[in-house]
Amino acid sequence: MSERRKHVQRRRFLQGVGAGIALGAVGGTAEAAAAPGHGKADLLLYNGKVLTMAGAFVPAEAIAIRNGVVLAVGSGRDLRRFTNSRTEVVDLRGRTAVPGINDAHFHPLGLGTNQPPLTLDLSRGAVRSIAEIRDLVAEAAKAKAPGEWIRGFGWDQGYLAENRYPTRQDIDAVSPDNPVALREWSGHALWVNSKALELAGITRDSQPPLGGVIVKDGNGEPTGLLLEVAANLVTGVMPDFTEEEKRHGLRLAVDIMHQHGITSVTDAGIDLGSVQRYREMLRSGEIRQRCTIMIAASSAGDLRETLLAARKLETDRSWLNVSQVKIYGDGVPTQARTAWVSQPYVGGGNGGLTLPGSSVEEQLSHLRQWVLTAHELGFQVGTHATGDLTIHAVVDAYQAAVERFGGRLRHYVIHGDLTTREDLRRMARFGFPVSFNPQIKRSLSHQLVDVIGRERTDYQWPYRTALGLGVRVGSASDAPVVGLPDSREGLTAMLTRKSLATGEVFGAGEIVGLEQALASYTTAGAWQDHAERWKGTLAPGMAADVTVFDGDLLRTAPEEIVDLPIAMTFVGGQVVYDASTDARTPTASPAAAASGLAKYWSTGCCHG
Repeated sequence: MSERRKHVQRRRFLQGVGAGIALGAVGGTAEAAAAPGHGKADLLLYNGKVLTMAGAFVPAEAIAIRNGVVLAVGSGRDLRRFTNSRTEVVDLRGRTAVPGINDAHFHPLGLGTNQPPLTLDLSRGAVRSIAEIRDLVAEAAKAKAPGEWIRGFGWDQGYLAENRYPTRQDIDAVSPDNPVALREWSGHALWVNSKALELAGITRDSQPPLGGVIVKDGNGEPTGLLLEVAANLVTGVMPDFTEEEKRHGLRLAVDIMHQHGITSVTDAGIDLGSVQRYREMLRSGEIRQRCTIMIAASSAGDLRETLLAARKLETDRSWLNVSQVKIYGDGVPTQARTAWVSQPYVGGGNGGLTLPGSSVEEQLSHLRQWVLTAHELGFQVGTHATGDLTIHAVVDAYQAAVERFGGRLRHYVIHGDLTTREDLRRMARFGFPVSFNPQIKRSLSHQLVDVIGRERTDYQWPYRTALGLGVRVGSASDAPVVGLPDSREGLTAMLTRKSLATGEVFGAGEIVGLEQALASYTTAGAWQDHAERWKGTLAPGMAADVTVFDGDLLRTAPEEIVDLPIAMTFVGGQVVYDASTDARTPTASPAAAASGLAKYWSTGCCHG
């Protein structure tokens, strides 16, 4: 066995074609995958720490891959028998290989279109004050024609020098002729200038829609801050991104995912038109990523008709699985105070639901009907629910659907910040998982004591409690919330519960171990996708989706995991990111693999 290259050769295959061919063995048994007669490995990674996440949490040394699936795992010596002169051999040099990161709650298009030049970067790493944001808006206005919109994303008042919410007056003087819309880091607040308010028809007499807030000053005038669904008053008059801008954004988002070791993603709430974009881009090879799609109930119109149409879509579900419904239940328990909570916020108020309806009763009825419709048609439901009252109502709706129709569709709570122990017990009993967001915890916890008090801040995202009660717990970035999707930061957050800003520990009793934390990004995501039989571990016969950390993950201090680089990412046995070559592995042109296209689309993947 000889090492052919120090790094994996960049495989310039058409990504959609490679996707179809690579998983030809997925769904087979481990014995069949490693049996003699199934050929030699295409790729061997050796001299590393391979954490399969199947069985004991003890690393193997090497992993052999053929046709996009794991052929065998063991020692380098034992795996020599699976190699020949055509096997590509990679020395991991002690680095750690794990199943590909499954980010189970993500907004890819949002991440991509929120990058420059389409959108101003206002994240904590880019700006430190409202004054700096004003300067960026001023520069953007100079380059825009009168009337052109200026977009921005990522500002976080907890990291701004002024330590306050911004107002329209902060940017009016530098953008008198251009409407400005600057989205806050969480997506739950929009900061606009007077021109944008004018175009949206928002005045001192305007009333917000139920579930939204038009923030007004002491004189009753709009400040330029719109919370929750009130932001739709402005976004509804903004021009949409062009189709080419959306495709550019999606390509960029997939590149970012690969750089962060993400091989599977759940797109948390799109329409059927956006599903078609995924189909076309996967088929043409513009992107190579496993995608689970959530249809947004709020934009579906007639949800039943939309889901019936979705069921007719022909897709390879190992790459594009349109199987879920996203419901947006309430706001967030941040300074916005829009999550629906039983115990009032510090300073008063209980937040509320963001569901359609003119009363709480109508909103809850809408929730129940959406869940029942989705469940009846076989669609899994994930509901954004952060406050304890919202979560309780969501679990009620899930339980009612199961009791009426039967079946276990694994409906889940998204975020679940303040899920009570009572509801966690119910979720365990009915098999309802939860998807937490450790990156947000690390970024935000120091700001919340003055919002929800110390006890709730410590408890927020109760990993250990949930796991101890038998709930399946996944972790997700919710990107572009808090910036880039980074499982390393999430691991550090789960292992330490330390604030990024202050280093203070918030909720030491909810700290979990590395195996549990890593499982939340791998096996739990696969289980949430109903895909645990073919992805999520590196056992023989499973999809060869691999993330390689540039170091020994088991020996890295919890506080330092966040700084451990991603060295390589493989999707279906093909490298999509290699830090030793450049920042990304370019996508091939369609001509590069046209010869395989007809074969792929005539055969597809054997996995149903």
